[in-house]
Amino acid sequence: MVALSRRDMLLALSALPFLPQAALAEDFIDLDWTDLRPEGEVVIPRELQGLVSHDGPDLSNQQPVSTGVRSDWNGAIVRLPGFIVPIDYVGTAVSAFILVPYAGACIHVPPPPANQLVFVTTEIPYESKGLYEPVNVTGMFGVAAMSTHLAQIGYALSADNIEPYRS
Repeated sequence: MVALSRRDMLLALSALPFLPQAALAEDFIDLDWTDLRPEGEVVIPRELQGLVSHDGPDLSNQQPVSTGVRSDWNGAIVRLPGFIVPIDYVGTAVSAFILVPYAGACIHVPPPPANQLVFVTTEIPYESKGLYEPVNVTGMFGVAAMSTHLAQIGYALSADNIEPYRS
C-alpha cells in the first residue's frame, strides 16, 4: 500500500479543475452537418443557399420538412462548427442560440430543415461578436424536437466549450 503525503494529495486535488478541459480537448466526436441528415435526404447545395435575396419578404415561415433525425450520437460529446443565431442573452453574452450550418439561415430566408438546426445552451454565456459568428461548439449532443419563433429544431447541444471557428 502506498501512503500519500498531505502535500501529494493537495497537489493531486489542485489538478482536478484542469482535468475536464484536458479531457475535452481530445474526447469528442467531430461532426459535420451532413452527419445529421438521414441517408437519402435531398439537400440544397451550399453554393445556392446564400443566393436568396435578403431584400424581399420574410421567408422564415417556409421551413422545408425534415425527413427525420439521427440518434447515433445521443449522449455523446461532439464538436460541431456552425453559425450563431442568438435566442437568449445574459447581459451582452449569449446563453442560448440556434447553431446553423450557413450564414443567413433562419432570418430572411427559409430556415434549413429541423435536422440541420441545433439548439445550444451554455451555463457560461458566450460573448458573441454578433449575428452569424462562426464558432465550434463542443458538448453533449442529442435529438430534441423543439420549436422556436424562428424554426423547428431537431437537435440540442449542451455546450461545455464555445470558441471562434478554427478548421
